[in-house]
Amino acid sequence: MSLPPLLAIVGPTGVGKTALAVRLAQTFDGEIVSADSRQFYRGMDIGTAKPTREEQAAAPHHLLDIADPDATIGLAQFQALARVALEAIQGRGKLPLLVGGTGQYVWGFLEGWTVPEVPPNWNLRERLYARAETEGGATVFAALEQVDPVAAAKIDPRNVRRVIRALEVYYATGRPFSEAQTKSPLPYRTLILGLYLDRDLLYPRLDARIDAMLAAGLADEVRRLVAQGYSFDLPSMTALGYGEFAPVVRGEGSVADAVALIKRHTRRFVRQQGAWFKRTDPRIHWLDAAMDPYPQAVALVRAWLASC
Repeated sequence: MSLPPLLAIVGPTGVGKTALAVRLAQTFDGEIVSADSRQFYRGMDIGTAKPTREEQAAAPHHLLDIADPDATIGLAQFQALARVALEAIQGRGKLPLLVGGTGQYVWGFLEGWTVPEVPPNWNLRERLYARAETEGGATVFAALEQVDPVAAAKIDPRNVRRVIRALEVYYATGRPFSEAQTKSPLPYRTLILGLYLDRDLLYPRLDARIDAMLAAGLADEVRRLVAQGYSFDLPSMTALGYGEFAPVVRGEGSVADAVALIKRHTRRFVRQQGAWFKRTDPRIHWLDAAMDPYPQAVALVRAWLASC
């Protein structure tokens, strides 16, 4: 018996994944499961470029607005929620599409990572964050390199949250985080489409999108979240497009400064995404977003479904 199909669409932020996914979902009677870790949270719409009401009406979407901003949807919880959503989609006879640019969540699901079930140790986290704040994130990363060089080689040293999580697992289990993570085959036949755009074209597009977010009320969205009691210490509120407004809310910076910082951080984020979604990865069928990728995507999906 052949495995059921799963179509994945990946690539950097702002490249057009949502638009392509909606068109393909309409063409192939599909439903979309979000693998964007920032779009899980209610009230965080503009800064996360969450699919619009029109896009959500055009194709069913799942795993949007599933938690308040003071919750944390980790990889293990995402995997469980995504499995339930995909099984339901398959049960309805629809084509499931996994769409997003959060590399850890995309590959964690597609590669069937088994995530160690280690509950948060808030005291340890507080100590490690304080150390990173006072001594620099490089100090905490060096501690991880000593106990788990394999995990350290796969984690961006600037991603303090992931570094601390790896240390947390080590201290709780006595085993390196890299050893605690195993993989099990995914019960799907998968086609992965990747969208790319040369950076000299992508960066201006991102700048324009950020300007459009500001015009759509991004600053007000951030202020509203803070007024509701969500602080900038929350992982969700440190996300790209939100944490940069902390000085503005405190009266210590301007909106223009925050927007400039978002643009700079977005470019850095795109470079980080490139480490997850490599153009040399043979599993990914890359499509040039400078041209309409839809016709080529349709041809690839039709041929793939015919072979399933």
